[in-house]
Amino acid sequence: MNDSNEYVYLDIKTLFNFMKDVFIAAGVPEADADICADVLIESDKRGIDSHGCARLYMYYMRIKRKQQLPVTKLTIVKETPGTIRLNANNGMGQVASKKAMQIAIDKAKKNGIGMAIVENSNHFGIAGYYVLMATKQDCIGMCGTNARPSIAPTWSVEPMLGTNPFTFGVPTDWDFPWIADHATSITQRGKIETYARLGKDAVKGWVIDENGNAATDSKQIITDMLKLKTALTPLGGIGEELGGHKGYNYATFVEIMSACLSQANMLQACLGLDKNGNFVPYNLGHFFIAIDPAAFCEIDAFKKKTGDLLRQLAGAKKQPGASHIYVAGEKEYLAYQERKRTGIPISRVTQRQFLKMQRELNLVQYDFAFDVDPDEEDVTGW
Repeated sequence: MNDSNEYVYLDIKTLFNFMKDVFIAAGVPEADADICADVLIESDKRGIDSHGCARLYMYYMRIKRKQQLPVTKLTIVKETPGTIRLNANNGMGQVASKKAMQIAIDKAKKNGIGMAIVENSNHFGIAGYYVLMATKQDCIGMCGTNARPSIAPTWSVEPMLGTNPFTFGVPTDWDFPWIADHATSITQRGKIETYARLGKDAVKGWVIDENGNAATDSKQIITDMLKLKTALTPLGGIGEELGGHKGYNYATFVEIMSACLSQANMLQACLGLDKNGNFVPYNLGHFFIAIDPAAFCEIDAFKKKTGDLLRQLAGAKKQPGASHIYVAGEKEYLAYQERKRTGIPISRVTQRQFLKMQRELNLVQYDFAFDVDPDEEDVTGW
């Protein structure tokens, strides 16, 4: 990315403050705006450009058209010593999720394990944010969510399941925790959006169209996904030869955990559009699990044993031409070290969106050096 004139770089503090101010101006209470901006900036810091500031305009538009509420009134539906079910009441997914994960962590500290589920919620940003919360408090974290229908079941061409990340975080004695934050599709919808912003074709095999052919035109894919005419392929790809049925099954499990336990919407009911094309709430479900290793062994011993395991994996014999074996979370850690120095890359499409929001919300305190037209059409900003 660094060799392209496509990007302008913003320092982390300025970017965080702008996103927080956008949320506040859109009606999100300041404390909640801080959470929302923190989730987005964490994605940018970790090099996950599909789910950071590039998604700010999406949240802004959903609030603006009253598809979701800026104020999150979190209510308890059911609770036991080790579990809780929460209703986000169509509020901000980041706010509900951070509070839910903290409850799960608190319960784990008392009981060894804690679990929270959330219903009637919205997109919550990167799942890794919430398992990172657990690792910072010396817990193992797990979480998942359902989402807009994107994945076709194996042997189908119809998008039914969301990208449905199943995410894990484990504290270690390394400089960073082991964090595996992956969609259950080969790639996530946000990556297609990023490619569309850059005018790049999607990789052949990522997407299947309604005729069973591989689709690669990123902008057309985004348009067709809203019409349920294209679908992402599950982990493993098309068919069963390379294990596509396994990704399909993992995505289904996340859907069950997210929607069936919480009674949230599921499958194509999560599209966000009714049959007449009108925007409606998503009513997504999330789940969060925290495990306290101290319930099983001494925490430092656990972290060292985990670190030793990772060191052995990283020290395995390399493929010819390979220079390094990474462990989960390492690339994101390295990205943050780099971006503390360089700032966050902002694409031209995101620059236009920033200028639109700045103009509409009268955030005159920012002086962005963006050489773009804010009114140029953007097919990915919904």
